[in-house]
Amino acid sequence: MFPIRDDQPRYSTPYVNIFLIALNILVYLFQASLDPQSYELFARQFGVVPSHLAAFLAGSPRYPLGAIVIPFFTSMFLHAGWMHVLGNMWFLYIFGDNVEDHLGHFQYLIFYVLCGLLAMATQVAVYPTSNLPTVGASGAIAGVLGAYFILYPRSRVLTWFFVFVLYLPAWIVLGEWFVLQFAAGAATLSMAPRGRDVGGVAVWAHVGGFVAGLVMVKLFPERSRRTPYAYR
Repeated sequence: MFPIRDDQPRYSTPYVNIFLIALNILVYLFQASLDPQSYELFARQFGVVPSHLAAFLAGSPRYPLGAIVIPFFTSMFLHAGWMHVLGNMWFLYIFGDNVEDHLGHFQYLIFYVLCGLLAMATQVAVYPTSNLPTVGASGAIAGVLGAYFILYPRSRVLTWFFVFVLYLPAWIVLGEWFVLQFAAGAATLSMAPRGRDVGGVAVWAHVGGFVAGLVMVKLFPERSRRTPYAYR
C-alpha cells in the first residue's frame, strides 16, 4: 500500500517540515554531484558505520568521539539514491505536517531528531559489527509515522493498493507498514550469516524509529491550538 494523501486538516504552516524536506533534497543534490569514489567516502564519513562505534567503545584510538557522534546527526540527511530520497520525502510530506501542527515547530524539530537518533541506535544495536554506512531520514520519518498513528488513527489516507485507489484509515496503512518492516527485519536476522555485513534497507531503524515515535509523542505537550479560520 502506498499513501497518496491524507484528509487530516492542519491549523498552521509546517515550516519545519518544509525545511527538512528541502534540506534533504539539497544534500542529496550535492551527493549526486560527486564522482563515485567521493560519493562513497562522503557516505562513510557522514553516515553511521556501526563497527566504528564498536571500535570506539573497545578503546580504539582510530575513531575520535566527534567522528562517532556527528554521523548520528548527519546520516539523517544522506540518501542512497533518487528513489530513496523521494520516497522518504513523500512520506514526510504527507504525514509530517500534521505532527508538526500538533507539537508546534520547535518541539517537532526536537522530536524528529530524537526519533532519528533512537532509530539509528536501534540499527546499530542489531548489527554492531557491520562495516556498511547507514544513511537516510527513514528512521526519523518512521518516528513521525508512529506519532501520526497515535494522534490520527482514524484519519483517512488515500492509498494506492495494486490497481485500486481507495481511502483507508491511517491505523491500517501505517500499521501494515510497521508489520512489514518488523517482518522484514526478523527475516533478515534469521537469514543473515553470523558476523557478516547485511546490506539493503535499514529496516531495524524503521522499527526503532516507529516505536520511538509511538512513545515520545505522548511525552511532548500539545501546542496551543488555533482556529483554522484565522488563516483564511
